Amino acid sequence: MSNISESRICQNCHQSFLIEPDDFLFYEKIKVPPPTFCPECRFQRRIIFRNERELYKRNCDLCKNDFVSTFAPDKPYKVYCPKCWYSDDFNATDYNLDYDPSRPFFLQLRELFLKTPQLGRVVDYATVVNSEYTNHIGSAKNCTLVFNSDFCENVLYSSLIVHSKDTLDCYMGDYEELCYEMVDGGKNSRCFFCKSVDQCVNTSFSLNCVGCIDCFACCNLRSKNYCAFNVQYTKDEYEKILSSYNLNTYSGVLRAQKESKEFFLKHPLKSVYGIKNLNVTGDYLFQSKNAKNCWCGQFYEDCAYCQFSTLPYTRDTYDMSEWGNNVESCIDSTTIGEGANNIKYCFSVWGNVRNVEYSVMCTGAVFDCFGCNGLRKKQYCILNKQYDKETYFKLRDQIIKNMNDNPYVDNNNRIWKYGEFLPYNLSFYDYNEAFAIQHFPLTKEESIKKGFGWRDTPKSSYEITILPEELPDNINDVDDSILKEIIKCSDCDTAFKILPEELNLLRHFSLPIPRSCHNCRNTKRIRLAGSPKLHNRICDKCGKNIKTSYSPERPEIIYCEQCYQKEVY
Repeated sequence: MSNISESRICQNCHQSFLIEPDDFLFYEKIKVPPPTFCPECRFQRRIIFRNERELYKRNCDLCKNDFVSTFAPDKPYKVYCPKCWYSDDFNATDYNLDYDPSRPFFLQLRELFLKTPQLGRVVDYATVVNSEYTNHIGSAKNCTLVFNSDFCENVLYSSLIVHSKDTLDCYMGDYEELCYEMVDGGKNSRCFFCKSVDQCVNTSFSLNCVGCIDCFACCNLRSKNYCAFNVQYTKDEYEKILSSYNLNTYSGVLRAQKESKEFFLKHPLKSVYGIKNLNVTGDYLFQSKNAKNCWCGQFYEDCAYCQFSTLPYTRDTYDMSEWGNNVESCIDSTTIGEGANNIKYCFSVWGNVRNVEYSVMCTGAVFDCFGCNGLRKKQYCILNKQYDKETYFKLRDQIIKNMNDNPYVDNNNRIWKYGEFLPYNLSFYDYNEAFAIQHFPLTKEESIKKGFGWRDTPKSSYEITILPEELPDNINDVDDSILKEIIKCSDCDTAFKILPEELNLLRHFSLPIPRSCHNCRNTKRIRLAGSPKLHNRICDKCGKNIKTSYSPERPEIIYCEQCYQKEVY
């Protein structure tokens, strides 16, 4: 174990990165080598394997019925609908391969991926009701275009939310009800166009507020009522101010957004947003302890470089992107949850799984497996072939040795030995289909140059029937005929429609219909949340060096934790 930090050069971006003594200790404990990619490139390559939002209609290769899938019809894989994939009619060990020591392991793993039927959408099929247009979701009812979420009902166009109901266009939150255009919230009701608010009711266009009721365009308030722009009013005065903004109109919403944003720039923000944390760096962290450079998660403990842990707990884990729920001792994997333990370099492995490496879509009592795809209730398998315990461990050691002695080298001369996540070209998806493009935007030319791939899709043949500037300004002037319109997105070249459930919620909220498509709205929320990348910056109050997701070039006033507590509480 190294007792000092070591600077190394990432073999992908060729920038230097630091491996610290506690990192070396973790790698030694779980018996893996240190990484050769920097934390940012490790995060990017994991989420290249995740297609959250690009959905297609295609036929199931087993039952032949059409269904919604993350796999385009022309992809070279066998793809099963969730019903067939979870059924007893499918046994992944029927598609096994014998390991060939003369060929790089990753080429054989890709051959297995092409041979084995893939799960068409990552859903917990038995718990998802009337929610066909969703992905990476469980325990959902009546949801549409909801992604990476659990325990939701009557939710639309949202991602990274749990335990929420009757909610529209939200990103990062739990226990949200009757909320709209929210970023990072918890236990709120009837909150609109807010960021980082908790336990608030009837609050809109506000930032970093807790326990507020009937507040408008406020920042850093705690347990206040009838405030607008942080000024206390009587109930009648407050309602008069709120009424003057005509928030049932699109023009009124634009005015409130502009004025509240200008107001927020006058108030300090905390370098790391979170609650009940101890010794953490990152952002959007809650009830976590000893979490280094993590992003958007709750109940992290002794973790580093992790993102999007939506359910507790994630412990003693490095480089895991998405999920949680009693995950322990995992490394460099994505979509891992429900009692997963000692998972290494995997994608979509969950449900009481243990000691699984370099595997994809393995779920439910899978133990001691290496390089597998689609297994359920199996042990001692390699490339989906069953072995006895002694043979399994002997062959596993041989494969790891061969991976190190004869590593796979991709077209960009990146070397893939044991201890790195799956190579880019093993992903089922092209870069512009993958979750990565939301956090690491690239052009087609940049993606192809990096060896990530790109999918060119023909434009849909729909005919736009109404332009965004032709839409009624006031929600009260919108009748049901809007449901038949094809609306041009104000931000991109696509078009969108208003769904009946969406219109019902907007009428209930008395808020205007949107002018941009759901993908562009999602992108705006992600940009509002900021980037998982941490920057070195100084506290604008005391001058202390801090790490924050707010880059030094941004105009916000940023305080360290101690200065923020003194100022706000």
